[in-house]
Amino acid sequence: MVVAKKYVVVAPFVGDPKPNNFTIVEEELRTLEQNEFLAEALYISVDPYQRIKLGHTIPYDMIGGQIARVIESKNPEYPVSALVMGHFGWRTHTIVHEDNAKSCGQKPYLYRLPDFGDLPVSLGLGVCGRVGNTAYFGLTDICKPSPGETVVVSGAAGAVGSHVGQIAKILGCRVIGFAGTDDKCQWLLNEVGYDHAANYKTVNIAEYLKQQAPSGIDCYFDNVGGELSSIIISQMNEFGRVAVCGAISGYNETDPEKRKGTFLQPYIVGKQLKIEGFLVNRYADRTTEGIRQNLQWVKDGKLKYREHIFNGFESTVTAFIGLFNGANTGKTIVKL
Repeated sequence: MVVAKKYVVVAPFVGDPKPNNFTIVEEELRTLEQNEFLAEALYISVDPYQRIKLGHTIPYDMIGGQIARVIESKNPEYPVSALVMGHFGWRTHTIVHEDNAKSCGQKPYLYRLPDFGDLPVSLGLGVCGRVGNTAYFGLTDICKPSPGETVVVSGAAGAVGSHVGQIAKILGCRVIGFAGTDDKCQWLLNEVGYDHAANYKTVNIAEYLKQQAPSGIDCYFDNVGGELSSIIISQMNEFGRVAVCGAISGYNETDPEKRKGTFLQPYIVGKQLKIEGFLVNRYADRTTEGIRQNLQWVKDGKLKYREHIFNGFESTVTAFIGLFNGANTGKTIVKL
């Protein structure tokens, strides 16, 4: 009998996530039925969107994607030793039936990993997974930058932001990033390949943009929202495009007054801006396309990555909390 461990949310999030929002529960798993398989987690993904999941009644099992190995199977499509990406949540072992996997609400629900060669399979949660596809489709399908255009990225040192900037460089753009520490900015400049990067906590954002983007901004990939985004949008060129991926600056804010921003409609109308929010689920049918393109860029040395890895199932909450206080650079993953 396999005993699984899972995280259960037992208290609603108010402000920053805290350890007492969660508890670990053990459960004995039943025997497999036809077309099912048993997956053992290798890597668990922690992501900001997990903080704002709505529609659940407390208590509920924590959501999230993971890379897992099939250790027992009655499904020929998923033989023993196969590696899969599945939205199984924060748990060590999962009995999976393809039809039941769809109930997680995420797309794609489940797929076998392609051959990564000598690269770590953890990339299936980062640059060659949901994160990479978020960057790839958000930039290329919504912003559609042209060579020579100026692209600005907020949350630039995060998993998605660092990826977006590199794709923009591959496409021949000038790239400006904002991050929360000087060290992160140096990483963006010296390793990731950003043209310019600034600490939004210490720089005058408006003046900095006037200096580094004197001809204006053509594309903005927004991961944070808030006043930073308002200032960036105010300096965009006519027919500029904005892909809104997240609003992490306000996820934990409890003061309504601090969640207000500059009135943007005059800029949106006057500059005829296109501002579009998106979820990567929209591109579920093109998952393989994004993974293969990002994987090829990694193999070609055009796309660099950094993984912030925590060890042990019990470290998952610590890893999650770190997302909201700037502890991570690149993709945060928990290795079991």
